Amino acid sequence: MKTKILVIDDDTSLRRVLEYNLQEEGYEVLTASSGEEGLSLLESFQPQLVITDIKMTGMDGMMVLKSIKDRSPDTLVVIITAFGSVDAAVEAMKAGAYDYITKPFNRDALRLTVRKALQFTGLAEENQRLKSELSDKADFRTIIGSSNKMEKVFEVIRKVADTDAAVLITGESGTGKELAARSIHANSSRSNKPFVTINCAAIPRDLLESELFGHTKGAFTGAIKEKTGKFQLADGGTIFLDEVGELLLELQPKLLRALQEKEIEPVGGTKVLKIDVRVISATNLNIDNAIAAGTFRADLYYRLSVIPLHLPPLRERREDIPLLIRYFSAKHGSDRIIFEKDALETLIRYSWPGNVRELENTVERLLIMRNSDLICSGDLPEKFRQNRTKESGIVKLPDEGYSLEQLEREIVVEALERNAWNQTAAARFLRIPRHTLLYRMEKYAIEQPKTEN
Repeated sequence: MKTKILVIDDDTSLRRVLEYNLQEEGYEVLTASSGEEGLSLLESFQPQLVITDIKMTGMDGMMVLKSIKDRSPDTLVVIITAFGSVDAAVEAMKAGAYDYITKPFNRDALRLTVRKALQFTGLAEENQRLKSELSDKADFRTIIGSSNKMEKVFEVIRKVADTDAAVLITGESGTGKELAARSIHANSSRSNKPFVTINCAAIPRDLLESELFGHTKGAFTGAIKEKTGKFQLADGGTIFLDEVGELLLELQPKLLRALQEKEIEPVGGTKVLKIDVRVISATNLNIDNAIAAGTFRADLYYRLSVIPLHLPPLRERREDIPLLIRYFSAKHGSDRIIFEKDALETLIRYSWPGNVRELENTVERLLIMRNSDLICSGDLPEKFRQNRTKESGIVKLPDEGYSLEQLEREIVVEALERNAWNQTAAARFLRIPRHTLLYRMEKYAIEQPKTEN
């Protein structure tokens, strides 16, 4: 089924040009010569995107925009405005427009703007679909992502949730490992039972065993009364062992016993307690290295990682960043905030060493410190501007000159490598349409290297 686009413009020649160019791109296009006519077609045509001029006789584009948002909030609207009237476009974006095009514009600018708008619609719809597939029971609003890598994460969660299999979640700090663990628990038959968390790296060495398994009165100095451990508190539900790679070597046999035999023994006690607990663990360490170094038991690792689940770093799923920014803006009470194009592109290009957690902190800071509802590149913290300056000077040509074709080929290859050979992500990185990237790849005979089995 073709994507539907409604064009509203009282300029007959411009309306025909828009219709022709959009039809050439394969869209189903309907046109209206006035705002009133366009709104009358909205319900019957049900377009995914509306393109409207902001200055029209009678009902102007701003009135059209507000009416569309009242009737169909999910319909994207792109505003056409004259060059030099950016202030009007900004006001329209504050009122809910997705983007704007300034006249005069060329065909490539139109196609790129439309594709970006429709791509955003697709991402939002796909994100919602994936969340719906996971479960009707759980609230997945905090797991945001529609990239291929996040789709695989959702698929693993969906398959493993309603089992008792041990899950080991790996990934860098800030990627959302606890959120994934909570989602697994929320979609399981244990969802109405406790979800108990413990950070194995945050508890003092001499107290961790007691925290995990409990202790009897008088078991050690200061044990003035009996203590119930985390495994007992989680009985019937799920225990989440965060930073399990930091678990003391001497405690690992007791954890292995809890996994294998479903029983624990409190510190100082002689009575074995049976438990019914599902174990989900997480680490940002390389467990294989820890096993080789003798600091982590291989048999415990195999028990913990019946189902391995890896959460990708944010730099490997940059296409999710606009969705995350919108989500965090709404979460922190400012869902009408607009990120100017250059600012958004700068955020997408950034490497995000702190991953999703760093992105949320950045968005919250921008919302607190903003001077208006439009976030510009100048509003970004200094580290983003420094990063951009470094990138802008990345090409250093030799004094004797260099082949332009060779330079272009190297840039295309580097963009593909940086984005794991994802053509859509590489095209976005280079700020060119995907078909242009494909043309360059064909021109320079660029192919993804084959991996050895």
